[in-house]
Amino acid sequence: MIKKPKQAPGELIFGVNPIIEVLKARKRKLISIYTTKPEPKGFAQIQKLMPAYPVAMQYVSRDVLHRMAGTTDHQGMIAWVQSFGFRSKPFDPVKQPLLILLDGIQDPRNVGAIIRSAYCAGADGVILPQRNSSGLTAVAFKSSAGLAEHMQIYQPSSSEAAIQELKAAGYSMYLGVFKGTDARVASFKQPACLVVGSEGFGISNSLLRSGEHITIPQKSSETSYNVSVAAGILLFLMSSHLKRI
Repeated sequence: MIKKPKQAPGELIFGVNPIIEVLKARKRKLISIYTTKPEPKGFAQIQKLMPAYPVAMQYVSRDVLHRMAGTTDHQGMIAWVQSFGFRSKPFDPVKQPLLILLDGIQDPRNVGAIIRSAYCAGADGVILPQRNSSGLTAVAFKSSAGLAEHMQIYQPSSSEAAIQELKAAGYSMYLGVFKGTDARVASFKQPACLVVGSEGFGISNSLLRSGEHITIPQKSSETSYNVSVAAGILLFLMSSHLKRI
């Protein structure tokens, strides 16, 4: 049985890109790597970025990797790294004028995909409330292609608490819902925060009066965009309007 290292508190991440981005960012220590022999294709990329300090290498079977990751989607690479460094205080509207708040997103793959879109669209930060959220799990980190490592992520106690902080700081709130202003023609103002809601129920009722409702047009009202797709489209539209990209 493989035991997790005891040198430092930390967490497992898996996949080639997530490990590469952790090494590129140099924000937290890589403690150990678990992989197969012969090494998978992506190992050569990781090896080029390996730090000068010693990193424990353990060669195990793919079945062991499956059990460690809880999935077969690890690409033959698992790492034990120091815990992710979440932002400790609310965002600054001058320094971080474009944010996204994830209200009740349950699927870690959606969390990761939204963080990836936020990075690509030039957003300055992500708000991931502790309550009713999947959190930044290893699956979410993998789904972000490791780009979560380069984002500032803040974890308030709840979406409601986050909204209060944002409005007090002067952020304009934009809520992705049905039957709102067409997002293609909405007049976005900085500092701005986009809010997207859970996969099944959308944005919480308690938040619906917190800002302007914006909508992505679609062919039929009988279905809807996946939340991570919708978040990506809305972030692109907002970033384009605000000349962030």
